[in-house]
Amino acid sequence: MMKIAVASDNGKVTEHFGHCESFLLFEVKNGEILARETVANPGHRPGYLPNFLADRGVNVIISGGMGGGAVAIFNERNVEVIVGARGDAEEAVNAYMKGMLQSTGSICHEHKHFDECH
Repeated sequence: MMKIAVASDNGKVTEHFGHCESFLLFEVKNGEILARETVANPGHRPGYLPNFLADRGVNVIISGGMGGGAVAIFNERNVEVIVGARGDAEEAVNAYMKGMLQSTGSICHEHKHFDECH
């Protein structure tokens, strides 16, 4: 069993991890989604969200963009980071399971410029 989180706004992959409205958590096994859960974003504070998700057993995080500090914490917690994703959250999870979703390495360096995370 594996748990994949998607930073999401209205069911779509969000541009900026820390400012998403919620995280969609998908429990997957053998390329199949077995369970879904929506968890509201508990608030953006430096270093908090990566640990919040890792503590929930997340193995992979999918987002449009993400700050370098968050990426570093996920890496320390052995959570795979996929950034540069777009579109429907569930489609992104399915693409990941098929090996078709690769991280672009799109890191946000400046939180004020979230619209430039490409």
